[in-house]
Amino acid sequence: MVAAFYTGYDAVRGVIRGASTAAERHGADLLHWEQLFGIAPEHDLNDIFARLAVIAVPACFFYASMHFVITPGVLIWAHWRHPEAYRRSRTVLGVVTAAALIGFWLYPTAPPRLLAGAGFQDTVAHYSDWGWWAAQDSAPRGLTSLANQFAAMPSLHVAWALWCGITIYRLAAHRGPKLLGLAYPAVTVLVVIGTANHYLLDAIAGALLWWAADAVIGALTTITPTGHATAGQDHPGRQDVTSPGPAGPTPPR
Repeated sequence: MVAAFYTGYDAVRGVIRGASTAAERHGADLLHWEQLFGIAPEHDLNDIFARLAVIAVPACFFYASMHFVITPGVLIWAHWRHPEAYRRSRTVLGVVTAAALIGFWLYPTAPPRLLAGAGFQDTVAHYSDWGWWAAQDSAPRGLTSLANQFAAMPSLHVAWALWCGITIYRLAAHRGPKLLGLAYPAVTVLVVIGTANHYLLDAIAGALLWWAADAVIGALTTITPTGHATAGQDHPGRQDVTSPGPAGPTPPR
């Protein structure tokens, strides 16, 4: 799965490398529509992050690392501790990732930080001296050529975070991990918008992408072939041969 994802990501990156004009136009359009409907929190959140290093620095570490750690970690945990649920979880993650790559190809989008004159601070670049990422993006130093700068729509950060959070919530046995699972995607949304790496509409699209993939895969995994009973159910009309039949009259002695 990892090899397939990287191959697809690299192919999309190569295709849209020269699409900066279209990507900037798409980004400006998203911001315009948000402002038109009064749902544009990008500037307010980015201003808070720009003023408060105590928030910005942890957010930069979160943005640059958590999706690389938490996502495979949850996948390995599901395979190890919950093998009965692993196949569905893995399939949902694969579908989400593949669909996002198609979105990057069809609708390349520059993030807020790359919109010229829009007034956003590139928070991750501003605090690059604090971490291992390069000033150009969140990729490790020396690997910036592998990054896709125009992969904002949909937000794969948000889609993956929702996959992780809901998988943990469904499979964890205790309340604490369940609550952490629910908190993870919420914090991710705040971070990706506050660091000017995504628009609110990107986050919504990422959430809808996860929801659609989870719903479709969930429906497909519950379908059973016609004529076969699901586990734990008898065939209709079949009498259990192990159960005693109705008692007859007692023979005379």
